[in-house]
Amino acid sequence: MAQPIGKVCVTGAGGYVGSWVVKHLLSNNYAVHGTVRQPGDAKYAHLTQLEKASDNLKLFKGDVLDYDSLCSAIAGCTGVFHVASPVPSSTVPNPQVELIEPAVKGTLNVLKACLEANVKRVVVVSSVVAVSLNPRWPEGQIKDESCWSDKEYCAATNNWYCLSKTEAESEAFEFAKRSGLDVVSLCPTLVFGPLLQSSINASSLVLIKLLKEGYDSVENKVRQIVDVRDVAQALLLAYEKPEAEGRYICTAHKIKTRELVDKLRSMFPQYKYPKSYTEGGKEHMISSEKLQKLGWSYRPLEETLVDSIESYKEAGILD
Repeated sequence: MAQPIGKVCVTGAGGYVGSWVVKHLLSNNYAVHGTVRQPGDAKYAHLTQLEKASDNLKLFKGDVLDYDSLCSAIAGCTGVFHVASPVPSSTVPNPQVELIEPAVKGTLNVLKACLEANVKRVVVVSSVVAVSLNPRWPEGQIKDESCWSDKEYCAATNNWYCLSKTEAESEAFEFAKRSGLDVVSLCPTLVFGPLLQSSINASSLVLIKLLKEGYDSVENKVRQIVDVRDVAQALLLAYEKPEAEGRYICTAHKIKTRELVDKLRSMFPQYKYPKSYTEGGKEHMISSEKLQKLGWSYRPLEETLVDSIESYKEAGILD
C-alpha cells in the first residue's frame, strides 16, 4: 500500500461534515487522526468501515474543551481540520454555556495545541452565518469575505448560533495574528448531501422536513445550498493550496423554497410536501468567487438532492 502523503487531524470526525472530510482525506492518501467523544462507540462504525481506514485512520477520544485530549490527537500532524462545533437542534436555554463558550474556547484550544505541535496550517470550519448577519452592509451589495456578522446584532436578535460562529472565527484569526499560526477558514451555507453517520444532523433535517412534514405553509425564503462532498473538497483545497489565505465563502446554488420543492416533487412525487408558501425574508446575496479562483467547483443541485434522498431512504428516515 502506498505511503500516506501526510498526517492530518480532523476534530469532530464523527459528525456530518467531519465524516466526509475523513473519507475525502483517506481517499486522497492521507493518514488521519480523528477526534470523537467515545472511540469504541458503535455510532462511529461508519468511520472504521471507510476505505483505507484500517491502515490510515486512528480515532482519539477528544473533546475540544479538554486541551490535553487535543494535544494527543494533534501530535505528529502537519495539518488540522477543525470541524467540531456545537450545533443546536432547537432553542438554547443557556447560549453562553451551551454554544458560545464551547465554540470559542474549543477553537482556541485547538489552535494552541496546533501551535505546540508545529502544525503547518489549520483549516477552521466556520459558517456563512458568520458573514451574513450585518445590518450595516450596503443594501443590494454582494456579501464577500470582508463582510462579518455584527456580534451585537446577533445577540440582540437571539441568533446565538450565529454569534458563536462569528466569535469563534474572529478569535481564530486574532490568535493567528498574535502567534503566526497559518489559519484559513471556510464558511459554508446550508449543507445537503448523503449521510455517512447514523444520526440526523441539523442541516439535513431542513430537507427531511420538507419531504415529511406536509406543512400547511412555509416561508418561501431563498436557500443557499452546497453539497457536503464539495465542502470536503473545498477544505482540502484550503489546506493544500499554498496561496490559500483568510476566509472562503462556500456556496453553490441559490434557490427559493417553492422552486426547491417543485424540483423535489418532479423527481420524488410520493412525499408530503408543503401545501402553500408565504413570501418574506430578506435575501442575502453572497458569492463563492474567491473559493472558485482557488480551483473549487461544485456538482449540480439535482445530484445533491437525489443522493441525499437515496441516502435517507437507505437509512429508513423517510419511512
